[in-house]
Amino acid sequence: MATTRSAHTVWEGNLLQGNGVVTFDSSGIGEQQVSWPSRAEQANGRTSPEELIAAAHSSCFSMALSHGLANAGTPPTKLVTSADVTFQPGEGITGIHLTVEGTVDGLDEDAFVAAAEDAKKNCPVSQALAGTTITLSAKLA
Repeated sequence: MATTRSAHTVWEGNLLQGNGVVTFDSSGIGEQQVSWPSRAEQANGRTSPEELIAAAHSSCFSMALSHGLANAGTPPTKLVTSADVTFQPGEGITGIHLTVEGTVDGLDEDAFVAAAEDAKKNCPVSQALAGTTITLSAKLA
């Protein structure tokens, strides 16, 4: 069964001096302020589309890796994943780097890295970002 998740943004003003509020409708977890300076300069307590993509990518990748490891008979005890999304004004998103450290009993480093590469390739967020350079660093704890 397909699911749909929703958020909305109310933006006021022009790009450089304006600001907006992103509301997470599906989860009801609240609102976050966004602005151009938070995107292209310092965050200053506000989020950006790139940070939201990083959150989506790190969580999706973790789920995909956990599932792949469990299906191979080596479920993880713990995965810690970060996603760094690079935004270049005038160019857009120029790359995403995923970093994962896992605790997985009965698995060697090479097998873990291979499973992580598979998750990077096949998680739905990675697939939605096709055309973006996505790199990975993976290691066992």
